[in-house]
Amino acid sequence: MISVAVVTYNGAKYIGEQLDSILNNLGEEDEVVVSDDGSLDNTVQLLEQYQEGDARIRCIRGPGKGIIPNVEHALRHCRGAYIFLADQDDVWMPDKTACVLEVFEKQKAMLVMHDARVMDGSCKRVLMPSFFAYRHSRKGAVKNIIKNSYMGCCMAFRREVLEEVLPIPEDIQMHDQWIGVKCDLRYHRTVLLEKPLLCYRRHEGNASDFSHNSVPVMMKNRLIFVKRLLK
Repeated sequence: MISVAVVTYNGAKYIGEQLDSILNNLGEEDEVVVSDDGSLDNTVQLLEQYQEGDARIRCIRGPGKGIIPNVEHALRHCRGAYIFLADQDDVWMPDKTACVLEVFEKQKAMLVMHDARVMDGSCKRVLMPSFFAYRHSRKGAVKNIIKNSYMGCCMAFRREVLEEVLPIPEDIQMHDQWIGVKCDLRYHRTVLLEKPLLCYRRHEGNASDFSHNSVPVMMKNRLIFVKRLLK
C-alpha cells in the first residue's frame, strides 16, 4: 500500500491538477492523506469534492502551526508501507510510483529521491531540465548538512523510516533535509534516481525558495540542525 502525504495551505489554484496526477499513479488500495493547515481560499471545498468522489482521499485538519508541524501531522496519519511526500502545486509524471517502487525492490532502498524538471507557473515552460544538476544533488549526511539537496516532493521512503524521523523538530529550517539526513545516518540505503518524475512548479506563492539566506543565518540554521541531530 502506498500513502501519499500532501500538505495544503491556500492551494486552490493548483491542487486539482496535482491530485489528478497523483491519483493516476495509484492503485485502488492506496491512499492520499491531505492535511490542510487552515486555508482561507476554497482549497478545503475542492478537497472535500475530491474526497466525495474518490475513497482513496482522506482530508484532515492540520494543526495550524506552519509547514513542518503540518507535514508531521500528515505523516502520522499515513497507513501505507511506502510513503510519498507531495506538495500542493506540482504535477507527477504518469510512471512516478512504478519507477520508485522498482528502485525500492531492486536496490533494497530505505529512501528514494528522484530528479525533477523545474517548470514555470503554467507548468508549460521548462526553467531547469534537472533539479539534480542545478543543486549538485548527492546523498550523504555531511554533504546535506553543509548544503542540502534533499527535496521532499521528490522523496519516498519505507514506513520504518517514520520511527527514525518523527517527531520533526519545529525549529529546523527544512523537514526534507531532516528526513534525508536522518536516513543517511541510520540506514545508509538512500538511492538517488536520476530520472525526472515530477514537474516542480515555480511561482509567486511557493513556500520554499531557491534563494540563500545570509551567511550568519545559514550558520545559525546549521547549528540548530546539528544540535537536534545530536539530541
